[in-house]
Amino acid sequence: MLQAIALAKEGMLGGNGGPFGCVIVKDGKIVGQGSNMVLTTKDPTAHAEVVAIREACKNLDNFQLDGCEVYTSCEPCPMCLGAIFWARPAKVYYACTKEDAANAGFDDHFIYQEIEVNPADRQIPMVSFLREESLKAFELWKEKGDKELY
Repeated sequence: MLQAIALAKEGMLGGNGGPFGCVIVKDGKIVGQGSNMVLTTKDPTAHAEVVAIREACKNLDNFQLDGCEVYTSCEPCPMCLGAIFWARPAKVYYACTKEDAANAGFDDHFIYQEIEVNPADRQIPMVSFLREESLKAFELWKEKGDKELY
């Protein structure tokens, strides 16, 4: 956790992004790490956890983090929480809470609220169209014999 906190400070002081850091460990060895890189990469998804997950998956040559532990300097935001669940690590440890992040200007509460709103009524309206056409891709996936489930 101290390494994740150090990454948070270093990345922020280096102008990479907000004060967030993450380290992923497997069998006592660091397999991925990252700090928030939103500002330097101009990528809104370059949060510390996502950066670390990408590095760990690359290093492990796997799209999942089986048997890994995630150490993050702050409770994950909704996007990072989703990425963590998709990556399926064994456990997540965090230092600061989402309330601590909100007090520093990183408030994700509105995202949690928006999830519960009808998509068309969200602050960024979301409208479904061509559903029937797109369902064909799911049908192809269901029929695909050599698919790798994840």
